[in-house]
Amino acid sequence: MASKKSGGKDDGRDRGGFKSSRHGDGKQQRASAAGNKAEQKRAAEEREHAGAQHTAHEGSRFLKGQRIEPRRIDGSESAADLVEHTFAAYNAARLREACQLFTQKMLEPDVTVGMTLTGALTPAGLGMSTLIPLIESGFVDWIISTGANLYHDTHFGLGLPMHRGNPQESDVVLREEGVVRIYDIFFDYDVLLSTDAFFRKIIRAPEFQRPMSSAEFHHLCGKYVAEREKALGIGTRSLLSAAYKAAVPIYTSSPGDSSIGMNIAALALEGNKLTIDPNLDVNETASIVLTAKRGGGKSAVLICGGGSPKNFALQTEPQIQEVLGIDEKGHDYFLQVTDARPDTGGLSGATPAEAVSWGKIDPDRLPDAVVCYLDSTVALPLLTSYAHARHEKRPLKRLFTRRQEMMDLLRHEYETAGHEPVEAEESDSKLPMHR
Repeated sequence: MASKKSGGKDDGRDRGGFKSSRHGDGKQQRASAAGNKAEQKRAAEEREHAGAQHTAHEGSRFLKGQRIEPRRIDGSESAADLVEHTFAAYNAARLREACQLFTQKMLEPDVTVGMTLTGALTPAGLGMSTLIPLIESGFVDWIISTGANLYHDTHFGLGLPMHRGNPQESDVVLREEGVVRIYDIFFDYDVLLSTDAFFRKIIRAPEFQRPMSSAEFHHLCGKYVAEREKALGIGTRSLLSAAYKAAVPIYTSSPGDSSIGMNIAALALEGNKLTIDPNLDVNETASIVLTAKRGGGKSAVLICGGGSPKNFALQTEPQIQEVLGIDEKGHDYFLQVTDARPDTGGLSGATPAEAVSWGKIDPDRLPDAVVCYLDSTVALPLLTSYAHARHEKRPLKRLFTRRQEMMDLLRHEYETAGHEPVEAEESDSKLPMHR
């Protein structure tokens, strides 16, 4: 029956009051900010007057995401439930996506997970609370860290205390009291002296008297830290100790940029033969990634912060492709927690999309890249809890014990890639320049 409003004629409106402006394919046109404002306003008023139910048009490909209908928080929820059901938007949503990417894809059996660490994470206790559980559960297979994180991690393995403090205290007074602070972490100056003495003692041992990669150096250090933990009866408190037991290789991109490196340099003045060979580090890390990708496997990077460790992890792919000439496409999964912005041009804030242009990230895997603009001290405990709640433990890959095998693969592919350099006719620096 015709309505009075239409005067007995079909005026082209649907039952919800929308104008049935149709395309040639017969599909009804949706209201949008680009449409006729007067018609859309009138249609909405007529729909409200008639009591018609709103049509959400959820058939749109842009409206496929889960509806935002969070559960009420009452204190009974687990950390994993909190992340899944209430982290709905903004950086909370990025953290939820990060947790799900890590747990649902990066922890698949064929994925090798590399982790990078910057910022004062271990002094804040994250070694014990998050990093050791991730290692022991097989969720992290290799690590690149600042030397500072490994140095301060050792305090815990030696049974040396770190304390919560007030960042508003006078640093002049703290110095007079012999107290050192890392923002709101306080500890006695003797903690530094005792840790230095420990490293100098072990570095004098015969097994250290040669060049080695930073992974081998940290593996040996981890053995001695584990022995000290056992003697003290304190259990596994050190990242170095846990990595030693799980055969997880730990690299440092700048070996001299920490108190550990400073003590190595000091002993060199006595004639100590230990040196950390960066060439070994560059090639060993590249061999880990290449081995991960061969045979249908995948490579994932979990980046906490940015800085030199981030670059060292990502440069493995340019080393494989650009420098060694081996056919490869880039890391498969990229997950970063950072407070650095991309617009300053620094590597710490560089996005995974930007990394594609360098060959660091596989362009086909950009949907599997998440960046959380968040403090790692907030994100890591939540990520660790979520992963343990939603994924079973993985068998340890024990990559440290496979270093020779992985290096053999790298050398073989380098040789078969035809790496012989073109002989230059001139060696003078004043070669003809490209114009």
